[in-house]
Amino acid sequence: VSWLFNPTRSEITSLDSGNIDDILNNADVALVNFYADWCRFSQMLHPIFEEASNVIKEEYPDKNQVVFARVDCDQHSDIAQRYRISKYPTLKLFRNGMMMKREYRGQRSVTAIADYIRQQKSNPIQEVQDLEEISSLDRSRRNIVGYFEQKDSDNYRTFERVANILHDDCVFLSAFGAVSKAERFSGDNVIYKPPGENAPDMVYLGSLTNFDLIYAWTQDKCVPLVREITFENGEELTEEGLPFLILFHMKDDLESLEKFQQEVARQLISEKGTINFLHADCDKFRHPLLHIQKTPADCPVIAIDSFRHMYVFPDFSDLSVPGKLKQFVLDLHSGKLHREFHHGPDPTDVAPGQPIQDLASSPPESSFQKLAPSEHRYTLLREKDEL
Repeated sequence: VSWLFNPTRSEITSLDSGNIDDILNNADVALVNFYADWCRFSQMLHPIFEEASNVIKEEYPDKNQVVFARVDCDQHSDIAQRYRISKYPTLKLFRNGMMMKREYRGQRSVTAIADYIRQQKSNPIQEVQDLEEISSLDRSRRNIVGYFEQKDSDNYRTFERVANILHDDCVFLSAFGAVSKAERFSGDNVIYKPPGENAPDMVYLGSLTNFDLIYAWTQDKCVPLVREITFENGEELTEEGLPFLILFHMKDDLESLEKFQQEVARQLISEKGTINFLHADCDKFRHPLLHIQKTPADCPVIAIDSFRHMYVFPDFSDLSVPGKLKQFVLDLHSGKLHREFHHGPDPTDVAPGQPIQDLASSPPESSFQKLAPSEHRYTLLREKDEL
């Protein structure tokens, strides 16, 4: 059969636990094919992936510029688990060892994959020729501007690495030499211009050669703490592997969104990295609301999607009660929400004087409403298929 995998056709790098970090960390861009030999679609992709690799290697001969690699997920289940691979084949993009949030979702053709890599190798930074250009920036976007004495410098190379990773989330611009001199009164300088015509600039104060510091600062500015979930980005957000804390609100109800953003920042900043903070349009996501026994008329509504069940925050008016929202998230992590979903309130939550044995025979309403049956795993994304 002509499309069966022939490992001798191309120099695709096979990754395992012994070489994966070294190879990916030293690659400017790496496209990794996570596959399973028994999967027909994996078999069909192999010759396409190899031919795309051959095309790109003609254009980028330096072995560290672009790496095409593969992982046999049956043989290396630890790697598949590390990168949360749940379907085959999956194509993931890496930059200097860091996996990008957005996997490759384009056509599985030589031309499409090669064009995708060319796009990834294009310069993500717009060079400013006159500082007047800065005053006419699109202030509906998040803009990061770097002012450098020269392009051939460690400071700019670090800035470029950060821009390569975060260019989907921010607009990156740079100015050099005489053009940037007025903004370099204390040396090379990086500033963030947030959305809004009157929003004040923020200056990066750390070392410009410390990648970890400037990346963390820029990511914090480019990626909002509370993001909007849509049908277009829902799968990408799910692939981040974190449960969702979601505010369902009407599109024009900006007051509820602002309150939610404030309380997330106040109560849950320490939980960043353990849960995704999101907001969703009640009209667009009517079907998920039905699964938690709500309608747009009930909005605003706060819920957690754990990817096993959805749990409802009891009362939106309690949002500003100190610690209430944080406890809701902590109850997810401790397993309390899951227990209550199936068995009713924990015995410690029973009102004084109420016999515990009554719980077993006729459990009172849980603090969080019972939702879909336990065997029915429902998430926001299902609506897209059911509409």
